[in-house]
Amino acid sequence: MEDNYKYTIMNKEKLADSIYLMDIKAPRVSRNCYPGQFIILKMDEKGERIPLTICDYNREAGTVTIVFQAIGSSTKRMAEYEIGDAFQDFTGPLGHRSVLIDMPKEELSDKKVLFVAGGVGAAPVYPQVKWMKENGYHVDCMIGARSKNYIILEERIKKYAANVYVCTDDGSYGFNGNVCDCIKDLIHNQGKQYDIIVAIGPMIMMKFVCILTKELGIKTIVSMNPVMVDGTGMCGACRLTVGDEIKFACVDGPEFDGHLVNFDEAIKRSQMYKTEEGKAILRQNERDTHHHPGCECHER
Repeated sequence: MEDNYKYTIMNKEKLADSIYLMDIKAPRVSRNCYPGQFIILKMDEKGERIPLTICDYNREAGTVTIVFQAIGSSTKRMAEYEIGDAFQDFTGPLGHRSVLIDMPKEELSDKKVLFVAGGVGAAPVYPQVKWMKENGYHVDCMIGARSKNYIILEERIKKYAANVYVCTDDGSYGFNGNVCDCIKDLIHNQGKQYDIIVAIGPMIMMKFVCILTKELGIKTIVSMNPVMVDGTGMCGACRLTVGDEIKFACVDGPEFDGHLVNFDEAIKRSQMYKTEEGKAILRQNERDTHHHPGCECHER
């Protein structure tokens, strides 16, 4: 039992400006987690619940690796924590593991897979690329960012990916252009072919990757972790329209068929959710579908 366990920071690294990596002592979580899942971290009694995708795990050492960007008050305070400090809560694993892990081996063996990581999206991509290599699959990986200073985990990913392609919007490192430009270059100019693309990063990036891959006829999986807030389906923040169904990223995902996700709705909804007025409008318009069906909110 880890009820009174102190989730101690065993290692801390600054990967880029305002982007940090931490290895957290959490034996129970490390024993049970898989790529694609996430945890909820709480710094102290009054701390905010922060959902973070699992970047790596070491079952023998009992640690779980997280990567976060210090952009809000909570994550900025979290960035001040040092090795030896501890968090009050570290709950997980939550969500479903990667779609590829549950794909039949004989089916996955025939697929050519490209992972596309945008910015901090390299963190959830890394454990999937690592798992694929350790289980005998050879995959390619693309890492994109605004500039060279924001490319993270490149060397770690190179240990497990067959080929790593780096691109930057400003051309300061690697291919000069965004991930969509780089995908088109690989396919049209370098003769690469892919059956599956896994895209993880900012929602606007995933949206345009999906528009492109739909045109190219390539199955695409996306992780909707950017819209998660509470991580339990109670807050309604991660409500999505996937095809003709209402889904919740934290409970039903976080991975979905990217060609079925209504990104325009999700992006607009995320902006509305930032204000109390917006939340009230969403609750009123969505009524019983605002929360996950299993949530206690329906009983209130």
